[in-house]
Amino acid sequence: MRRQQLRAGGVAVNAPTLTAYDFADVLLRKLARKDVFPNLASIVLAGHSAGGQFVSRYGMANTVHESLGVPVTYVVANPSSYGYPDENRPRAGGATFGPFGDGRNCTTYDRWPYGLQERGGYAARVSDEAMRKQLVSRPVVYLAGELDTTPLAGFDASCPAMAQGPNRFERARAFHRYITITHGAAHIFTPVPLCGHNARCMFTSEIALPVLFGAR
Repeated sequence: MRRQQLRAGGVAVNAPTLTAYDFADVLLRKLARKDVFPNLASIVLAGHSAGGQFVSRYGMANTVHESLGVPVTYVVANPSSYGYPDENRPRAGGATFGPFGDGRNCTTYDRWPYGLQERGGYAARVSDEAMRKQLVSRPVVYLAGELDTTPLAGFDASCPAMAQGPNRFERARAFHRYITITHGAAHIFTPVPLCGHNARCMFTSEIALPVLFGAR
């Protein structure tokens, strides 16, 4: 399965009925089984960079969250882009939002995995309205490295990604602001000081450890 397919829930190369998100469903169902893990109180699904993209989009697309019987929190760290629930994008440095002004030249800006249009694989099984409701209702924490402001380590500089902001930190802050203010989500935005695009720095920071291990 190619990397882009993996983080967007696409189908496996050699198994067209199996997607990356189906595999995550299996893992969560296994963890939630009381006969296997009777003392498990909660699950934290966390990912950094491309893994953060996977967690962010799986969190809004999956169909198992409410049926597991164990609370799940999605921790999204330093992804290059997000799946916006509608056609609006940041304006004026993320202070305001509106339809993307260069949509004529950037025709893919609202296409999955950057938006909800033309979804495939697992994500196509859920309606637009269900995706929006699931995105808003599920617990998400965005960990954003305060120094993740340079185009390094596979930074997505495509036009649909640039429509979300100039760098990963600004994209995280803008997406969180839009989801909470415009759509009423109770998501949490947590800047991580002194960390750039580095998973070890992010996940071992003093501010991130309570998020990952449920002590917040």
